Amino acid sequence: MPSTTSESIVPLLSEHSSHATPTAKTTTEKQSQPSVSGAVFNVSTSIIGAGIMSIPATLKVLGVVPAFFLIVFVGVVVDVSVEFMLRFTYAGESKTYAGLMYESFGRLGSVAVQISVMITNLGCLIIYLIIIGDVLSGDQSDDGSVHLGVLQEWFGIHWWNTRNVAILFIVVFVMLPLVLFRRVELLSMSSAVAVLLAIVFVGICSAMAVTAAVKGQSRSIRLLPHLDDQAAFFNLFTAIPVIVTAFTFHFNVHAIGMELGKPAAMASAVRISLVLCALIYFSIGLFGYILFGDSIEADILVNFDQATGSTIGLLLNDIVRLSYALHLMLVFPLLNFSLRANIDELLFPNKSLLAKDTKRFLALTLILLGVAYLFAIAIPNIWYFFQFMGSTAAVCIAFIFPGALVLRDVHGIATKKDKIIAATMIILAVITSIIAISSNLYSLS
Repeated sequence: MPSTTSESIVPLLSEHSSHATPTAKTTTEKQSQPSVSGAVFNVSTSIIGAGIMSIPATLKVLGVVPAFFLIVFVGVVVDVSVEFMLRFTYAGESKTYAGLMYESFGRLGSVAVQISVMITNLGCLIIYLIIIGDVLSGDQSDDGSVHLGVLQEWFGIHWWNTRNVAILFIVVFVMLPLVLFRRVELLSMSSAVAVLLAIVFVGICSAMAVTAAVKGQSRSIRLLPHLDDQAAFFNLFTAIPVIVTAFTFHFNVHAIGMELGKPAAMASAVRISLVLCALIYFSIGLFGYILFGDSIEADILVNFDQATGSTIGLLLNDIVRLSYALHLMLVFPLLNFSLRANIDELLFPNKSLLAKDTKRFLALTLILLGVAYLFAIAIPNIWYFFQFMGSTAAVCIAFIFPGALVLRDVHGIATKKDKIIAATMIILAVITSIIAISSNLYSLS
């Protein structure tokens, strides 16, 4: 990060009078300023979304050791890319990711970011609803086996707990009130609860895996992948986009960082969040793989409908599924926030602030919820969705666009080392994406 002190930085988004200076804040302003801990919760919640559900499946594909190193590697590269974004943001006058790209590449750059964020965030919101539908109303696996949802296990199969009705109920009575918040800092408490639920989820899974291992009931796992043929080799690359998507949160860097207003504090919040999320990802991946082995589904929550032979085991299974469904409900508004802002910035660049235009705000909110619901009831499997997003829009947002900012260097602040890192990051991202897309097409043919 640059050595600029917090006193010399004007917050990117100010709710106060334009006559106030950064060094002449009132006591009330200082008390109302978002904290680093709040930023950590919001960043962590932006990262730990639906991606955690497919991480165990990546261990099945990659093996434990390669998956561990890939999670660490992606986390490190994401930290570098966010550092690039923050440095160029505070060197210019940009207040959004699209604005940052506009400074370097004009209208084409800003539109590219907005479209990529729309694809990634809308895809994630759809995935969240799919997973919630899996939890409440079950799912049918690729092998034809049927997994019952919590509501079906408790009350039997009825019209009111079918997938379409259950997701619609959640959208109307849970999601809608949450997405009506107009400032991201107001979501810090719900984000803290979401992170806590994720940790509880990992803790229960860990305890169940350890118990199964002690009883000799754990499944066999692979430390390294099986490379029996060409198809198995190319299949490795289908797991990489899943991990890339799981670490992509760059669309919320400006929303959170603007309100925090301190480059060094935001950088610290990002690093703390990345370490925390990497630990959570690998823990759930390892213990989930130990619990279910090669029978693990693309959405691990589906596996928790298995009978355990004890009341406590059944209760733990339901707690795991419901707690993470609640986690996704709390993550949903945070991703919806940046999605809605980017769509508004693209369609209405000359209009007033979205938060101050109630009619436009409500219209965008309702349309996005409706679109997410329709796609969620039409798409059954999240694995292919993750592969598509991680191979295209997510890799652009996380690696290609930040690297391009450094190579363009309109502010003259990038070093030779920065440009080498940026070029390497872009080349690796492009090669991996091409191979992943080719692998997906090969598997579907």
